[in-house]
Amino acid sequence: MSPQEYIQSRLKGLKEPSGLGRASGGHNEMVDEIFRLAMSKKFRKYSVSPEYAEHIRSAIRLNIEKDEPIKFTLVFGGYKLWRLKEAPEVDWAELFSLIYYANWVKPIAEIYKPGIWFDFYSDDVILEFMNNVPKTDTEAYGKSFRALLEFFNVYLPPNIKFTLNRVRDQYPSYEAFKTNLDQEINKLKEELKNNIPELTTEQVKMIEQNVKLNPGQGEDLQWREKVQLIHDGYTCVSGRRPYYRTPDKIMVITRPIDNSIAVGTTKTSVVKFWIGVGALKKRGDSFIETVLSPEQIEAVSSEVEPIKISGLEDENFNNIRIVV
Repeated sequence: MSPQEYIQSRLKGLKEPSGLGRASGGHNEMVDEIFRLAMSKKFRKYSVSPEYAEHIRSAIRLNIEKDEPIKFTLVFGGYKLWRLKEAPEVDWAELFSLIYYANWVKPIAEIYKPGIWFDFYSDDVILEFMNNVPKTDTEAYGKSFRALLEFFNVYLPPNIKFTLNRVRDQYPSYEAFKTNLDQEINKLKEELKNNIPELTTEQVKMIEQNVKLNPGQGEDLQWREKVQLIHDGYTCVSGRRPYYRTPDKIMVITRPIDNSIAVGTTKTSVVKFWIGVGALKKRGDSFIETVLSPEQIEAVSSEVEPIKISGLEDENFNNIRIVV
């Protein structure tokens, strides 16, 4: 099987019945079954706290009572890591993650007629201020992500919809967002009494990976802490958490944080799709999808092969890495 044949088979398989869901006519039984499918260890990479497990069950019940789709929201960076040659647009990592998430929620849609709303919620508005990523790059990413969703939704069962929404869309203007951000940063400065936040080793690693240093920025011994201050202020802006921290939405994440369900990005990866690249690993006569971090790209042995999938015409989809 060629890489092209494999990917086409994965896309076509999205409309094929999974047979994993057990249909039930009772209201409580439907809640239980959807909860079981959502928590499937076949997709879930990490444990979920008892409190959030109860929220998931409650959100399912609320959506069923309203006869609405089960709502999943994945909050993500909304950009392609500037260190990657694939930046600033999407690549196979995004497509492989979409396939993975679709296969996760498909059994639910098979037994629940209102289906699934899987929403990607983009943090791209903060990148210009925090990581020095130009707005032109985040706009290019968003445009390519929407184009990929348009391509992908054709392959989905009719009661599953994947969408993209953004924090910036919750504000009447860019200036209104900036004002809100400045207010929250100033509040944090007051709470810290003008001190700087203390960073964990993990926070330092993430900051150094994601920030594209401006000239002279690295000479400031506290530049990492100042970036973290912007990040922490951003998490408190009014247009962000109130969008997805609602009684009827289930928050999805790639790696564990509080009050979420962490499922990774493919069967074999937890690397965030926006800071990695998609690749195929050989498995006998077939393949399996993965997402590689910048470090993994350097560490693995891989070959680049040309490929053509009808509907995926952008440069990032003209070739694919094959891990050997």
